[in-house]
Amino acid sequence: MFLLERLESQIATGTGVPRTRKVLVDKDAILDLIDQLRVAVPEEIHAAKRINAESERIIEKANEESARIAARAQEQATYLIGEKGLLEAAEAEGRRIIAAAAAAADDTRGGADDYAAGILETLEAEVRKALAGIEKGIDVLEARQAELRPVMATVPDGGEKAVDDWPDARDGDAAYQREEDPGQTVPR
Repeated sequence: MFLLERLESQIATGTGVPRTRKVLVDKDAILDLIDQLRVAVPEEIHAAKRINAESERIIEKANEESARIAARAQEQATYLIGEKGLLEAAEAEGRRIIAAAAAAADDTRGGADDYAAGILETLEAEVRKALAGIEKGIDVLEARQAELRPVMATVPDGGEKAVDDWPDARDGDAAYQREEDPGQTVPR
């Protein structure tokens, strides 16, 4: 948040470009702040990456365990067939063990995915909040700049003059009231 406030301050104190909504800022200072923001990426992102890596490791371990269990079940089934002729019981036990290992792997994967999604949603909300603050700051600066700019109009000599400086016809300027528009067909 401190780095975002510094970025906002750089924008707020930038030199305004007349007749535009643009502001000149110090490029090196802004790029330095952006580099600092990249370094200061919230720990949640790193934690989410670690969790994803950990979940993949757990899934791989669960797959290895299920393969080991399946091999053991196969050996046990072969033993039962050879020794007692209980083929059906061995196949059922093998299926049960494989299903249990697959369910455990799915549970682990689902838990890791839910946790990572929660962290990423929290991070997204914080980034949106920061962006809204920056946009609000920009809007305030633009409104301030618009209030400070006088309304200008072109005068006959080719220059510009603030509209507030023009004489008002109600001021009683007789020359202004007598003047006629050359394109007007009926005198005033």
